[in-house]
Amino acid sequence: MKPRDLSAPDIAQKLYSAILEHRIPPGTKLAEGRLATIFSVNRARIREVLARLAHEQVVELVPHQGAHVAKPTVEDAKSVFEARRLVEPFTVRKLTTTLTADKTALLRRHLAKEEEARRLDDQPSIIRLSGEFHVLLADLAGNTALLRTTRELSMQTCLIISLYSHSTALSCRADEHETIAQAVIDKEAEQAVHLILEHFDHIQGSLELNALQEDIDLEGLFAEN
Repeated sequence: MKPRDLSAPDIAQKLYSAILEHRIPPGTKLAEGRLATIFSVNRARIREVLARLAHEQVVELVPHQGAHVAKPTVEDAKSVFEARRLVEPFTVRKLTTTLTADKTALLRRHLAKEEEARRLDDQPSIIRLSGEFHVLLADLAGNTALLRTTRELSMQTCLIISLYSHSTALSCRADEHETIAQAVIDKEAEQAVHLILEHFDHIQGSLELNALQEDIDLEGLFAEN
């Protein structure tokens, strides 16, 4: 049975999660009628969803062509990594000065989720949690503007990895988030900065300049199990 009475935020979150987990690749067409049928809602609600995702730069709305999952160019990719190298060192420096026991517990809880996802070889969760780690750092730093920027850059990075990385398993090394978090917890600000910059070097170094395109079965993707 198809889901019923889903709100625009609910549908947006489902699409957002599927894109974040690389289940819908960049460039995929998101036809209003098709999505309306999938989620059993009217087209007006789907237009609201697509406008919401376009505002977050997850979706591109092109006149006479409709909506597509955003497809960053190679130049876009370079710009995103340049921005992250400016933004996230500030994040970890700030966090080393504001970290509390409660924040440390949240950080450790997230790392435990990442470890469990790797143990289960749950690739969608590994990918999603990897992006959420950086968003969590910004959230714990306590700056709402920083959080919004990091969330946007993390999603853009996810799209970039989906397009240009030969293997998502190589895009984030298993121990790097743990070592970054430990440096923050130990209040070693410069070490945390060094590690996060090295982390971005490794991610960017895994990228290639080609990507495979394929048609996605959206109906099957969102069918209830």
